[in-house]
Amino acid sequence: MIPSHSLRLDGVRQRLERWRRTRRHPRAPMPAPIWTDAVGLARQHGLSQTARAVRLDSTALKRHVEAIDVGGRTVVPAFVELPAPLQASPWVIELIGPRATVRLRVPGLGVADLATLTQRLAGTEP
Repeated sequence: MIPSHSLRLDGVRQRLERWRRTRRHPRAPMPAPIWTDAVGLARQHGLSQTARAVRLDSTALKRHVEAIDVGGRTVVPAFVELPAPLQASPWVIELIGPRATVRLRVPGLGVADLATLTQRLAGTEP
């Protein structure tokens, strides 16, 4: 009798191979359902074993495993540094976009006001 986990690993590998054969562009991103299944298998069987079994790059699989938090939601990595103000100098906010970089000098804001302003500028207001 074949263990049930082998069938699952084989199933994901077959879906991945079928997608690779039928995709329209060689650099097309892999569909999210296949990544989700691969991440689930990696959590069950380990990164290395899963990557070998389904023929995936282990580094890419690791990135996807790390991008999922405990609640199962995808977490977008972000970096925000809010240093404690040592002096009354203005805040400089730098917004980097695909076509331009904008720098704003904002004097006299507290950390809470700065957080609200950056959320509104980024369109992520709660």
